[in-house]
Amino acid sequence: MLPVYIFLFVCGSLYGQGESVIILGGSSGWRSVDTRNGVTEASAVRPHSVLVLSSATGTSTAGYTAASGVWGNFAPLDEAALDVSISFDENNPAHYRDNSRRYTVTASGVDAVMRPHARAGTGSVLFDGNGNVRVRPQSRDALFFAGNSIRDFSIEFWLYPLNMDNGEQIFSWISTAGTNVSQRIHCFTNRNRLSWSFVNFFSFVDARTNRTSYINLEFSSRTPVHPKTWSHHLIRFDASIGLLEYIVDGSSEAIVYATATGRERSEVYTPVAGSNGVITLGERFVGLMDEFKIHEVCAGRSTIQRYPSPGGRAETRAIDLGHNNSGVLRVNASGGRINLKTRSSFNEFRENGRFRFPDDTEMSFYIRSNENPYLLNSSPWIAFTPGANISDVRGRYVQIAVDFYPSRDGETSPYLNEIKIVYLPGEPPLPPRNVTAVAVDGGVLLRWRNSPSPETAGYLIYYSTVRGELFGDDALLGASPINAGNRNSLFIEGLKNGTLYYFRVAAYDGHNTGEFSAEVTARPLAGLSLSEVTSAQ
Repeated sequence: MLPVYIFLFVCGSLYGQGESVIILGGSSGWRSVDTRNGVTEASAVRPHSVLVLSSATGTSTAGYTAASGVWGNFAPLDEAALDVSISFDENNPAHYRDNSRRYTVTASGVDAVMRPHARAGTGSVLFDGNGNVRVRPQSRDALFFAGNSIRDFSIEFWLYPLNMDNGEQIFSWISTAGTNVSQRIHCFTNRNRLSWSFVNFFSFVDARTNRTSYINLEFSSRTPVHPKTWSHHLIRFDASIGLLEYIVDGSSEAIVYATATGRERSEVYTPVAGSNGVITLGERFVGLMDEFKIHEVCAGRSTIQRYPSPGGRAETRAIDLGHNNSGVLRVNASGGRINLKTRSSFNEFRENGRFRFPDDTEMSFYIRSNENPYLLNSSPWIAFTPGANISDVRGRYVQIAVDFYPSRDGETSPYLNEIKIVYLPGEPPLPPRNVTAVAVDGGVLLRWRNSPSPETAGYLIYYSTVRGELFGDDALLGASPINAGNRNSLFIEGLKNGTLYYFRVAAYDGHNTGEFSAEVTARPLAGLSLSEVTSAQ
């Protein structure tokens, strides 16, 4: 039995006579949950770790949907489109890395901040106004590698400013184009908004003269960015029409065109990465940043959520109830929902019943059982309500599954605090009584009275020449144990004369084998016949 399971054999008012309990979660931990899709552990919700939805999507796939209507040409973000992906989930800034492996990451004068303060995943980076994170292309596959022609792209990150003072620098990219043209992308704070400038970044080559011309673009968000609040920022460029759009928390804040006229249907200016380019994050910025990514596509319209709409699922491994034909009576559960928004944090806790909340946060529970742990996959999942009586769930092994669904706005997650499996162990039949052993020449006659258990289907005979082992192999009927069927006696031939044998008998039913009877002994001797022994008795 796994050590993470705590068995409570309790009688009286709490649990009924003979009921047993296995506890998962709570102080026992969640090591028994070995399948976790979109689910993780959180330690700041209850006194012990709970299971919650994971905010780490790995890519932006869960945070975006394919565009429709006028935005239909834009692509959903997925892992294949990633150019840079820095999660800041490492516990040490020296270990920050680009998960796409196209860029090197160097952190200086910054701190790592871990859950629950991170927006997504397990960590974010804290800037104090003096440090920064530098990102340099190291592979020709990198979008911003020197000389690369850049078509569609998207830049995104989460931001948690502490002050929003004017002039705080959030993002910059500086390189040299041609011989003496300085290229620059700059994002900075200005009047409680983020402003962007693109200097000599977008260029157009005249095919007739082979001359390169540049345009500069500047814009700011219309909506203020609030201090001490997470916000999502996305820049996207569509090279087919020259559209450059700034989106904050899923809402369009600014649209400009990198074209000769500044409008659609004109010559499109597209970027070519200059040499010695480096991306700098957080210079002269005070606050947190999380999930910095660059994509090689123009992103579809955002549906920014902390938790992905499909939710997540957790499944336990096979849990051993100890006996075949054990019956699950009910499964109790405790948990709730949690919202970590800075301005409206709450933690709601409940026990049993339907775990569905007014904002559509929800957990659904399922169970299946089998006598063989390797055949659980062939058993159907059965939905149940925590705390309600369960019938027809029998077997030695059970498995629990829980589906987690976020709120309709994606900001609230359900959490699972503890599970208690209440069951009746499959009771094996009692051992037979009055077992006797009579030695004869080359054998032993065993007799016993029936087990008092009415469900008894037969008896097993265990024998050995070594006390306590009971795994002999001398008998003509075969090695120990010998199945005697539903009878009260058995003559065991083929034993060695002069050797002392030890015997025990156990009853069995259709599911379990019971405990051993009292041990009896006998020594076969030459010259003793079964008829003589029987007549003498």
